[in-house]
Amino acid sequence: MKPDKPTDGNQVITEERLQPIIDHHFGDSVLIADLHRLSGGASRETWSFDVVEADGTRHELVLRRDPGAIGNSADRTTEYELLKAAAAGGVAVPTVQFLLPEDAKLGAGFIMDRIAGETIPRKILRDDEYQTARKELTKQFGTQAALIHQLDVGSLPVLPVLEPQEQLVQYRDLLDALGEPHPAFELGLRWLNDHLPQPAEHRLVHGDFRNGNLVVGPEGLRAVLDWELSHLGDPIEDLGWCCVRSWRFGVVDQPVGGFGTREQLIEAYTKAGGEKVDAERMFFWEVLGTLKWGVICEMQAFTHLSGRVRSVELATLGRRIAETEWDLLRTIAPDEIAMLEPAEPTPSTTGSLHDRPHAAELLEAVREFIERDVQSATDERLAFHARVAVNALSIVERELVLGASIDEPALQRLADLLGTTGSPANLITALAQRIRAGDLGNSDDGAKKIVCDLVRAKLEVANPRYLEGP
Repeated sequence: MKPDKPTDGNQVITEERLQPIIDHHFGDSVLIADLHRLSGGASRETWSFDVVEADGTRHELVLRRDPGAIGNSADRTTEYELLKAAAAGGVAVPTVQFLLPEDAKLGAGFIMDRIAGETIPRKILRDDEYQTARKELTKQFGTQAALIHQLDVGSLPVLPVLEPQEQLVQYRDLLDALGEPHPAFELGLRWLNDHLPQPAEHRLVHGDFRNGNLVVGPEGLRAVLDWELSHLGDPIEDLGWCCVRSWRFGVVDQPVGGFGTREQLIEAYTKAGGEKVDAERMFFWEVLGTLKWGVICEMQAFTHLSGRVRSVELATLGRRIAETEWDLLRTIAPDEIAMLEPAEPTPSTTGSLHDRPHAAELLEAVREFIERDVQSATDERLAFHARVAVNALSIVERELVLGASIDEPALQRLADLLGTTGSPANLITALAQRIRAGDLGNSDDGAKKIVCDLVRAKLEVANPRYLEGP
């Protein structure tokens, strides 16, 4: 596999470039072994490697670095300091070793100990090896959240303060900057603005506290990872975020990461010293978290489309927006969801002058090749991206075969509601604008119903199985 291209002027991570840094900290008689980039981490690079001393002693390490611009998230220096403060407060985190020196030209980053265990949610939630862990994770999760929220904010590096109203403005501005209207998000923003919680005492908020950012062993939670979105704010934000449906990874009847209930989480949290949790306040943060993840998916997709970071993983996140819209509508428009009639998509019968195989059949052949010959690759990162590519090809197949039969009825109903005609983009933009202006607000059942209709049409192509859940 070709090495990753450097970004922002930073050098590619190689043993040769890393060796002088390791020699400085461990001595010049050590070797670097098994250096490889880990899968996942669409916005950050994470590399695993061992340092081997002359007597055979091994230090299992991880390198975390920013591959390019970091946007609104914490840089690696801040994350490094946060991990030190969290460890001092009893939070289960990896031990940090040292920051990367600037003159190495490897970017902003640091080295930390590697914690043995599993981080892939589908394995944690399904493999027999973690059966015992699944029974303990909710309690352990609540305990870790309480420890995080009890850290002395005076001991922390400088962090942004993010109030709920400020976050609503932030994500509305991001939607506008991206220039792709989403009526479902407009309904969500109106609901959130109408249900703002009372101000809370500022505490450390992890910012990405969820399944997928944990190291888990057979006995349970071993470490909390990925502190790049940490800030000061309402601590209940973390509890709402970890209940977002996207972080259940298919186990939808267990709201907390696919392994527990909200009641179990709150009980463990308060028992470990966390503040009393108001259910409505926690629900607000869960709804905001759902909208937030949808906007982040759009941002990631545009990162790929802009050419800044070309990635099949980032590209496919654009089609996951429909999942977050559907989750959002489940919470704020459940009656309209229940009223929707089952869709009956039919394959396109449009003829073509081209010989067979047709476009969809060619895609099917490529998808089958990746499933059969690439997805089984021993390289973990290659296998992960092969699964992502298979999903992307499946989406294109469905769009080619079912697209018109799904799109046209929903768009006609939208045109009837608005009393106008136009392209799909113009109609959706008009709907989003009228919802934001209050012309078609939350009280308008017709508007909510058509938004549900449009999102369901997108999901029929993006991920029809997502429509099957409760």
